[in-house]
Amino acid sequence: MTMSRPLPFKLRLPVVAAPMFLISGPALVLAACRAGIVGAFPTPNARPIEVLGDWMHEITEGLARARDEQSAATIGPWCANLVTHSSNTRLPQDLELIARYKPPIVVTALGSPKPAIEVVHGYGGLVFADVINVTLAKKAVAAGADGLACVSAGAGGHTGFLSPFAFVSAVREFFDGYVVTGGGISDGWGVAGAIASGADLVYMGTRFIPVEESMAHDDYKRMVVDATVDDLVVSAGITGTPASWLKASLRANGLDPDNMPAAPQRHYDSSQSIAAKKWKDVWAAGQGVGAIKTVEPVAVVVDRLAQEYGAAARRFAELPHG
Repeated sequence: MTMSRPLPFKLRLPVVAAPMFLISGPALVLAACRAGIVGAFPTPNARPIEVLGDWMHEITEGLARARDEQSAATIGPWCANLVTHSSNTRLPQDLELIARYKPPIVVTALGSPKPAIEVVHGYGGLVFADVINVTLAKKAVAAGADGLACVSAGAGGHTGFLSPFAFVSAVREFFDGYVVTGGGISDGWGVAGAIASGADLVYMGTRFIPVEESMAHDDYKRMVVDATVDDLVVSAGITGTPASWLKASLRANGLDPDNMPAAPQRHYDSSQSIAAKKWKDVWAAGQGVGAIKTVEPVAVVVDRLAQEYGAAARRFAELPHG
C-alpha cells in the first residue's frame, strides 16, 4: 500500500465538514475552521455570482480575525467545492473568484478536476476530485489531481457504492496523493478506523446537517436527529445522479420512496436560480444518521469527535501489535 506525504496544514482532527448543497455556508465553514477541522461549501450554494464573492470575502476575513483571536489554537483551512459538469455555465466565473480568494483546497465534483487545476495550482492550492469508483479515480489522477475524495457507500446526497475500506485500499495501490474518504462516518471511532485504513482525511456531511451553524431548515435538522438508517433510500430520480434521501422528506413532497420516478437528465447550472430547482425541497442524509441525537454547535460536535477519536487511538495502542 502506498501512503501520501503529510498534509500541508495542521488540524485538530483529520475531518472535513463536507460541502453540502443548501446546507453549508459561511457560518458553518467558519465554525468548522475555528474548531480545527476543514470547513467546506459548494459554490452553487451562493447564487447569483455576486453572493459567492460576498461569501468568500466573509470567510477569508473571518479566518483572518480567528487567527488573531485564537493565536494558540489550530485554525483549519477552508475549501470550495466546484461543480465541473459540462452543464455548469457559471464555472469560469467561479474560477475567477477562486483565483482571487485562494481557498487552500478546491474539491471538484460531477466532472473532471482538469478545469480547476491550472488556476488552483497557480496560487499553491490543492485540487481534490470527488470520485465514486476506481475508474474515475484513475482519470482524476491522470488529470493531475492532488487528492481524491472517495465518496463511498453510506454517504448522503450524491452517494457512492463501494465500501470505504475497499475503496481506500484499491486507490492506495496506485496513488500516493491525499485521500479523503466518506460514507456513513458520524463519530470519532469511525474517523480513527478510516485513518487506520489509509485515508488522510474523513468527509463528514450528515453529522453537520443538524448543527446550529448550518443553513438547513429546523424541520430538516429534526428529521435527521429522529432518523435511522432504515429511513433512507438511494435514488437517481431527483437529480439524475444516485443520491441518498430521507424517505419522510420524499413523502412530504408527494413522492413514493418505493416507486421513485425515472432519472431526469443531469443539469447542474449554477447560473440558474435555486428556486427553480424541484429538488431544493427534498432532503438528503447518509447512513450515519443514527449516531446523531441532538442539534448543537459545531464546536461541541468537534469536541465529542476528538474525545471519541482519542479513545479509539488509545484502544488501538493497547491491542497486541504483531
